[in-house]
Amino acid sequence: MARQKAGNWAVTRGKLVQARRFGQFALAAATLAFLAGCSDSRTQIRIVGSSTVFPFTTAVAENFSRNHPEFPAPIVESTGTGGGIKLFCGGVGSRHPDIVNASRRIKPSELEDCAKNGATEVVEIQVGIDGLVLAQGKGGTPFSLSLRDVYAALAAEPFGKLQTARTWQDVNPSLPAIRIEVIGPPPTSGTRDSFNELYMLAGCNTDPSMKELKKSDESRYKTVCEKIREDGAYVEAGENDNLIVQKLAANPNAIGAFGYSFLDANLDTLRDVPIDGVQADYDSISNRTYPAARPMFIYVKAQHVRAIRGLREFLDEYTRERAWGPGGYLQRRGLVASPEDVREANHARASGLVPLKAEDLAK
Repeated sequence: MARQKAGNWAVTRGKLVQARRFGQFALAAATLAFLAGCSDSRTQIRIVGSSTVFPFTTAVAENFSRNHPEFPAPIVESTGTGGGIKLFCGGVGSRHPDIVNASRRIKPSELEDCAKNGATEVVEIQVGIDGLVLAQGKGGTPFSLSLRDVYAALAAEPFGKLQTARTWQDVNPSLPAIRIEVIGPPPTSGTRDSFNELYMLAGCNTDPSMKELKKSDESRYKTVCEKIREDGAYVEAGENDNLIVQKLAANPNAIGAFGYSFLDANLDTLRDVPIDGVQADYDSISNRTYPAARPMFIYVKAQHVRAIRGLREFLDEYTRERAWGPGGYLQRRGLVASPEDVREANHARASGLVPLKAEDLAK
């Protein structure tokens, strides 16, 4: 009987060892398949997303290629934040981007989509601060605006009333009698999301009754505060912010909405429209006194870092002081550096590939 039990145990043990080896083989096979899908089918880092973050990531890609000629040059595409995140969260493997540029933070629903499609280790890196500025051509009539002015001019139903303003003077008697024309990003852009938050909602909330409306009827509140008029006063210019710059040169009385770096690069032809008495410059954006200052991000799949050659080195290049620090080459492109403690925390996150958690987005 003892001999039979020993024999049975030997058989059972053999099966367990076999099962364990099969599990290890299956895991190894899956890893090899993923690596093959990423590294054999695609040798270049692929980056999509925000047109605002695009020039900064492009500059990093250029320096990365100079410092690491052993790796192919990264591919950087300007698709808009919303469209880029959709591509990024589509899955893992060579068909899906490694990094997405974002001019706003990823939404909980988007992070959930990433996880559903296998991108379970998404790392968030804040790369700097940007100002969502309003600017005009130097040939236009100079004036400044308040957040309330911007909202009242562009809302479909300003403070719940019929939109009747045709000129800026209709909005505020102290403003010039110039036709309202604001050229800005489309709904697919992260800059449009930021515009809604930083200008439309902020301007709407200057009326105490709107805060009461939010408590009683949040759906109506969102319509009143965020819906932009569609009669030509707001002109969607696509995902290319350079196109807005060109349109302002042709129509100096129009106002454009875009990232600070595009203003900084075109100060010979453009000037900012001060908001609530604050001019858009490096210092006002850095210390967040500019009303429309916002953080910018890149998101990377940790799973791809283990598969795509050069991706880890690319992240190291992006998060070095010579790139994103004060006086770094990204500042010369218009980037406003994050505070030192924020840079240190995000460098550590990039180095350790610390995944973003859903609860982090509530902070």
